[in-house]
Amino acid sequence: MGYSQADKAASRERVLRTAARKVRAEGVTRPGVADLMKEAGLTHGGFYKHFTSRDDLIAQASAVALAEGSAKMERAAQKNKQDPRAGLVDAYLAKQHRDAPATGCALVTLGAAAGRGDQHLKEAYEKQVRAYLDLIAGLDDDAEEARAESILTLSALVGATLMSRAVADSGLSDELLEAVAGRLKRHAPGTPSSAV
Repeated sequence: MGYSQADKAASRERVLRTAARKVRAEGVTRPGVADLMKEAGLTHGGFYKHFTSRDDLIAQASAVALAEGSAKMERAAQKNKQDPRAGLVDAYLAKQHRDAPATGCALVTLGAAAGRGDQHLKEAYEKQVRAYLDLIAGLDDDAEEARAESILTLSALVGATLMSRAVADSGLSDELLEAVAGRLKRHAPGTPSSAV
């Protein structure tokens, strides 16, 4: 039985999705080709039918991992109809998000790698940063302040999640998430600065 183009495309997609999960969970340096192919249910020998190199796979998987976050962010914002920004903050700074990096936001995992990475990774990372900034800015009524507030919010979300995953003390980890969530929600656009 022949191997159709549809089968090839499905296999490639499976490898990309597997690699995207690994990249979110482990970063760009750890996932090995043999392990990724095995986890995707394919042989190592078939790798070059889909990708030119490990770097090619990691670059494409990173772009997939980054892009998958937009839909999750939009859904999180829509959960709280009265205050979409608070809904987004609560979902992003949830312990479940902290504890599941393989399905979480790739901005957290890939930030340092993008900073040191090639142009393609930087561009994929930037594209996602811009998409999140636009999404967050769109939640605010005050268009004049929206851009600065979206930068502050995204920076705090990513930074708090990164630190909460990196510290050994679970109490401090929880405190980081809770404190930043509380401050971001109190600092919502339109809130008088004296309330912060």
